[in-house]
Order: sequence, then structure tokens, then C-alpha cells
Amino acid sequence: MTRASLDKKPHEVAAMFDRTARRYDLVNDVLSLGQDRLWRKATADAVDAGPGELVLDIGAGTGTSTDAFTALGARAIACDFSVGMLRTGVRRRGGSGLYGGGVRGVTFVAGDALRLPFADEVFDAVTISFALRNVQDPEAALREMRRVARPGARLVVCEFSRPTVKSFDLVYSQYLMKLLPRVARAIASNADSYEYLAESIRAWHDQPALARLIQAAGWRRVAWRNLSLGIVALHRAYKE
Repeated sequence: MTRASLDKKPHEVAAMFDRTARRYDLVNDVLSLGQDRLWRKATADAVDAGPGELVLDIGAGTGTSTDAFTALGARAIACDFSVGMLRTGVRRRGGSGLYGGGVRGVTFVAGDALRLPFADEVFDAVTISFALRNVQDPEAALREMRRVARPGARLVVCEFSRPTVKSFDLVYSQYLMKLLPRVARAIASNADSYEYLAESIRAWHDQPALARLIQAAGWRRVAWRNLSLGIVALHRAYKE
């Protein structure tokens, strides 16, 4: 098995990301034409973490997204079920192995979004970027995120979505299904995983459907805004 299937068996998805860990951030930068940096900044702005706050970054991979929160003075935990991704993040920060201690302000913790290894109501903000669609039961994961969030805490979901301009959507679909896998084969260590990426994006919810899913999980005041013509959408909600 070199790639995960769309039924998203956890061991398949974790193994797929373990194999892509070494060049994951570089490949994403190339395939997104550098847009991933803008998406990370927009996510950090939406989370709006302040000094003394505790942020949970789920599906954090190597912790690249998590760094934005500690830069603002918050404490942050990078949580992922791919141990390979977490270990890559630790090594890049000068650490070794995988442990619960902080490395350059980020604490790395192995954990499943469906069974988060944290107590109830401990986080001021919970965020997940480009990982919710890889979870076997997204609504259950969103309920689990709500469990670990404090009353008044905010949720920010950054995820691929549907372009808002029909003509652009057609071009984007062609890029996803044809060009993206070809580029990935040239530069990625596990190109098959990017075929899964393209298929999972096309099978994922559009903006209103994801908003309904977040609300069904118990979050309130759900809103979203589009990035890059709707290629990506930022959904924000609150625990009341």
C-alpha cells in the first residue's frame, strides 16, 4: 500500500504521511505556488493567539503551521497521528526522537483527532489545517475538538474547498486531477500520496456544507471566508 484510499483508514493515512514527511513542506510550497505561506498567515490571523493562551494545532505535521502561534506569544501543541511527520519537525528544531517536551516553543504530541490525548476544556483555541478531510469521521473529530476547548474558545478550520468562479473551477479541476500528480512524481518522495490528495479534495465538502458540519458538532457562530478564489476556505466558530 503506497497511498491511502478515500475511506480513510487511519493506519493507511498515517503511513502515507510518514512516507512523505521528509519533503512534505517543500512539495506543498511548490504545488501551491507559494500560496501555502499565505494560507498559514491567514490561519494564524484568524486564530489570533495572544500571550499566555494555549493553542492546539491538530494535523500539524512537522509543526510549520504551529510556529505562527508561538511567534505571537502563545503556547502551542502540535498534534498529529503521523509519528514520522512529528519526528521530522522535532529534528528540524534541533531535537531528537519524539517526546512531550517543547522544542523552540512548540510541544509535539502524537494523537488521533478522534481520540485527543487531552483533558476537557483546556485550550483557548483549536485549529486544524488541511487535515480534517483526512479524518475518518470529521464530525466526531469536530466534537472532540469542542470537548478539549474552553468555554468561549475559538475553532479555526483551514481546508481545501470549492472555487467560487465556475470558469476557474474547471481549470482548477484539471490541475488537481492531471497536472498535480505529474509534478508530484517529479519532486515528491511518495508521489502516489498526491493522487490521494487530488481525489480527496474533489470529494470534500464545499463551504456551506462544512459550515453545517461544524455547527452540527456543537460549535456556534460559524462563518467562513474564501482564500485564493475559494481554493481554500477558513471556517471560524466558537464554543459557547
